[in-house]
Amino acid sequence: MVATPIGNLEDIGARALRVLGSVSLIAAEDTRHSKKLLDHFHIGTPLTIYHDHNEAAKADQLIEALRGGRDIALITDAGTPCIADPGYRVVRAAREAGIPVEAVPGPSAVTAALSVSGLPTDRFAFHGFFPRKKKDADAAIERARAFGGTHVFYEAPNRVGDTLAVLANAALGAEICVARELTKMHEDIVRGAPADMATHFKTHPPKGECVILVHFADDASALIEHTDDELRTAVEEAMAAHGLSRRDAVREVAERLRVPRNRVYGAAGRA
Repeated sequence: MVATPIGNLEDIGARALRVLGSVSLIAAEDTRHSKKLLDHFHIGTPLTIYHDHNEAAKADQLIEALRGGRDIALITDAGTPCIADPGYRVVRAAREAGIPVEAVPGPSAVTAALSVSGLPTDRFAFHGFFPRKKKDADAAIERARAFGGTHVFYEAPNRVGDTLAVLANAALGAEICVARELTKMHEDIVRGAPADMATHFKTHPPKGECVILVHFADDASALIEHTDDELRTAVEEAMAAHGLSRRDAVREVAERLRVPRNRVYGAAGRA
């Protein structure tokens, strides 16, 4: 299982190059994409394709090749195989067949994003791509809040704005980091409160691959209960002290007290 660069070709390791050049076959998610990498390093090892749609059948073929004495390197389009990419069926089949599987570690967008986020990393979870359906997104956020720590999601650039809008409403009290184009020329790391991040990326639509990290404090599941009167008073005080509209005051109170925004709206609307 050989990790390959997520952007910068200089990130490939010496061991990875040696293995890719010495095995008898490379199983690649996209052979056309991987051939560019291999050509850059003058590696002529034959390629075979595996991906989400043929992995189950391909696993059997690869196992037969391994039983026949061939050694195979498995790579994905970028980063570490099996991390939100196909490959685990091949690994499982090999292990069930008693065939050794070795890791050749290296680049991964998950660990790269964690390392530059400035968020705590003593406890983190990776969730793959952020859910598109609101019901699934809300459930994922609540599970993350209950767990605490830092949570890592992949996201397509055209969906970053929508995802941050969901987080601005549902991930109150969290801290967000968006890591864009990691290891590439235009790498960009932005961190802030959910509402601020949603506003920033609404006016600065991102280009390139993005990783979104969401950090909840350890006590995030132990939210303080506030009465409707307390919430209404907090909204009125915010309006008077800072000249905020009711909408902006509700958002400020919801973020500061870590209470769902619709709960504050409901309380503020009750006379």
